[in-house]
Amino acid sequence: MNNAEEILLIMGIMKNPIKIYALGGLGEVGKNTYCIESQNDLIIIDAGVKFPEDDLVGVDYVIPDYTHLKDNNNKIRGLFITHGHEDHIGAIPFIIKTINIPVIYAPKLAAALIRQKLEDKHIKTNVKIVEYDQDSIIRAGEFKVSFFRVTHSIPDSFGICIDTTEGRIVTTGDFKIDLTPVGPDIELAKMSRLGVEGVDLLLGESTNAEKEGWTPSERNVIQSINEIFDDAPGRLFISTFSSNISRIQQIVDATIKHKRKLVILGRSMQNTVDCARKFGYIKIPNEMIKEVDDVKSIKDNELVILCTGSQGEPMAALSRITNGLLKDLHIQPGDTVVFSSSPIPGNGVSISRVVNNLTRYGADVITNSIFSDIHSSGHASRQEMRLNLKLFNPKYFMPIHGEYHMLKLHADIAESLGIPKDNIFVLANGDEIVLQNHKVFEGDRIPAEDVYIDGNDINGVSTAVIRDRKVLQDDGMVSVMICLDSKTNSLLCDPKVQTVGFVSYGKNEDHLVRHAQTQVKDALNELLSTNRVTFSDIKNTVRSVVSKYYFRKTQRNPMIIPLIMNKTN
Repeated sequence: MNNAEEILLIMGIMKNPIKIYALGGLGEVGKNTYCIESQNDLIIIDAGVKFPEDDLVGVDYVIPDYTHLKDNNNKIRGLFITHGHEDHIGAIPFIIKTINIPVIYAPKLAAALIRQKLEDKHIKTNVKIVEYDQDSIIRAGEFKVSFFRVTHSIPDSFGICIDTTEGRIVTTGDFKIDLTPVGPDIELAKMSRLGVEGVDLLLGESTNAEKEGWTPSERNVIQSINEIFDDAPGRLFISTFSSNISRIQQIVDATIKHKRKLVILGRSMQNTVDCARKFGYIKIPNEMIKEVDDVKSIKDNELVILCTGSQGEPMAALSRITNGLLKDLHIQPGDTVVFSSSPIPGNGVSISRVVNNLTRYGADVITNSIFSDIHSSGHASRQEMRLNLKLFNPKYFMPIHGEYHMLKLHADIAESLGIPKDNIFVLANGDEIVLQNHKVFEGDRIPAEDVYIDGNDINGVSTAVIRDRKVLQDDGMVSVMICLDSKTNSLLCDPKVQTVGFVSYGKNEDHLVRHAQTQVKDALNELLSTNRVTFSDIKNTVRSVVSKYYFRKTQRNPMIIPLIMNKTN
């Protein structure tokens, strides 16, 4: 923007609408990616992943479609990170391979975790990372960006204030109002001051919108953890989120108090603990940390294993221990296994599977419940949401970070506090709202589909591949082998049908296969007798005949794969 345009904007003659939209984080828990865009500048807030549910076979991560950002790459002024959780930083290796991010602004701990993540992913791109704190003010194009500290389940968590020519936008990031935090206090006074000065649009996280009251303080968990240590007769396995730094420090403190040794398992847990120790967020005496090879030489009642896997992830440390994949460490009677976390939506089945297996091996399994208060959420409950809305007193409100019913409940809370219904926007990923002259209204829509990551391929797996995997998982596969002579337009032998993951082997399967082969043979003989046909015609006929027959007989739709071998001489 040149000087003449700036003068016109100040005089109010020229308009510069500010677009606000999410590429991820709306209608889901995870994949948080929010954008603020003007005519000349664009900033991104967070770049998270979502972990796949069980029905996404073979998918490691779900990330946003970055097509719009790629098309507007010349406008991007920076990526701002609110804190170091995976659903806010996990997609950074993918986004920087797709588009040019000139600079990443992040709190100190998040910056360290990002550097570690880029190193682990062997990212060769030179990424500029600038650390900020609660006193930083950053100019990103025409946007003035400032920060306020919030309490969450990881240190160095911040909300962000963006001042634009058209009004002020505030996003809370992930937060709860913890008045007795393990770390620094939430900056309620600064939040209130921003509200007094005037907030046009507030983006507020909605994860715990179903829970009335206040989220318990992280300090409430300390007593429960110590009680578990007192009661555990043998080894203690404790699984929690690797990024829950406050919880890890409490587990360490209890380990020291009860004179036990600590083994840390899981790559993400080890990386996070190393980073946090380096910057002083976690304090562990060196002599207390042992390797998995040392387990046999340590008495059972003197050992704590801190590991990943609280969400039932099949490749996480706890699942690998349960499945006997670690040579020196197996579950045995007398072990106590603690899940110090709450299930992420969609992970309940995976967690139950691990819990059942642990119980079969004789372990005493403890999960978070009204009987064992071993986890405190890092997210605001309804009373904290009310206080947050009162402090900022926004003209317009957009709930973010939550499934649709969470967003709607948060919107209802805002309406009950006097924000007009027309000033509240419950949106989906890709929906735009526009801030202009301190007023907000609905805008256009941009592409915001899911991209499924299998391995490290940034191109992702297409929806068609995911659909095929779902079919294979649910209905199996049928292959049909055809041998023909295209010169004489005739079959050389009867078609051969084989099924995989479709029907049980035995008499019924043999019967279905024989009848399918007969129907394919009859249909192909009829097709080949009429005129010259293409291989495509043959494949379509096979798929049509076999799919109709098997659906009629089994009410299932297996994947049909015709294989054609043609006589060449």
